[in-house]
Amino acid sequence: MARIVMKFGGTSVAGPERIRHVSRLVTAEVRAGHEVAVVVSAMSGETNRLVRLVDELAADIINSDRIVGGAVEDEYDSVVASGEQVTSGLLAIALRRRGVRARSWLGWQIPLKTDMAHSKARIAEIENSAIGPSLRSGQVPVVAGFQGVNERGRISTLGRGGSDTSAVALAIALKADRCDIYTDVDGVYTTDPRIVPEARRLNRIAFEEMLELASLGTKVLQTRSVELAMHNNLSVRVLTSMAEVDDVNPGTLVCHEDEAMEERVVSGVAYSRDEARITLLRLADRPGMVAKVCKAMSDANIIVDMIVQGISRSDTVSNLTFTIDKHDLEKALAVLESNRDEIGHESLKSDSNVSKVSVVGIGMRSHTGVAQTMFEALAARNINIEVIATSEIKISVLIDSEYTELAVRALHGAFGLEVT
Repeated sequence: MARIVMKFGGTSVAGPERIRHVSRLVTAEVRAGHEVAVVVSAMSGETNRLVRLVDELAADIINSDRIVGGAVEDEYDSVVASGEQVTSGLLAIALRRRGVRARSWLGWQIPLKTDMAHSKARIAEIENSAIGPSLRSGQVPVVAGFQGVNERGRISTLGRGGSDTSAVALAIALKADRCDIYTDVDGVYTTDPRIVPEARRLNRIAFEEMLELASLGTKVLQTRSVELAMHNNLSVRVLTSMAEVDDVNPGTLVCHEDEAMEERVVSGVAYSRDEARITLLRLADRPGMVAKVCKAMSDANIIVDMIVQGISRSDTVSNLTFTIDKHDLEKALAVLESNRDEIGHESLKSDSNVSKVSVVGIGMRSHTGVAQTMFEALAARNINIEVIATSEIKISVLIDSEYTELAVRALHGAFGLEVT
């Protein structure tokens, strides 16, 4: 008997028929003798609908509170978290109809405690004094993902994809044997099959590779969920709820590097169109200036990704280029403008028509020539590289967005990822 946390995304619970199907999958694990907890997202499209409602009603709000999508942040969270509440209750009903003892749990009932960063909260602690005994008694907890409660007793949300993080964190708190993430795809692929039909599903992938792919634009798992799983050595299985799980369709196991076979130097090609580039022109060329820029972004809860400092013709100034999420561009520009005297840049320019394309693989640690292969493949298609960033197991480049698909296909072929 195992203890399993099963997480179902929005497409898996998109309507009553899909919820009935999910109840069959959960019931099968219960009948097999496992202790099962479930985490659910809102129905597909529901969170977007709720955000639009908030934006419509809050469009004219002007006050000194922090704003998210035109709404005061705490009320924003209260509204958008309701989608998961509906789904958890409906799935609990469907399970009871199948004779399975089940009840819904909201984030504040567990409680799943978070910090104070509304709309992008991080999990601080999960208490299991109530949900643990419930699980051991044979009851199936159906937990509303994406949400928690902060120290002021207000509902908080974990950001888009936060239900994955909820599921992994709950699995760790419950000391589960594994966490199964059910999505609309049957595993992790070498790249997006919509761009490269020859892309392969990986049977296993190391935590570090999955973390890089998730952070670089692969939408299968949320970055923080992979990071949590890696730090706690919790195996995560990516499956589809749209087909039966069997030997032919086992999903992808995200696990420790020792359990993942190193089949290729590069395991996958990722891309992100959610990039924006900002360049600060004629920034004072002295120690601490980059730190000031990063602090301004950090204080505004904006993540800086790729960053490069260019040499100016002058010995006293330079240009600084960095990338952020394009959805934060307007906010970032406002922050930089308000901090112009402190930072000291003469002017700035921005561009949201850029994409980041990356190759990832743990084999890069012990093999040379990856950068050469990547740059030659892009050059052969006349794709210009604007910014480069590297880590031990990845190389990322920033390119014009119109060349995104061409770059992905070129790199996938250059590294032979379509070959079985």
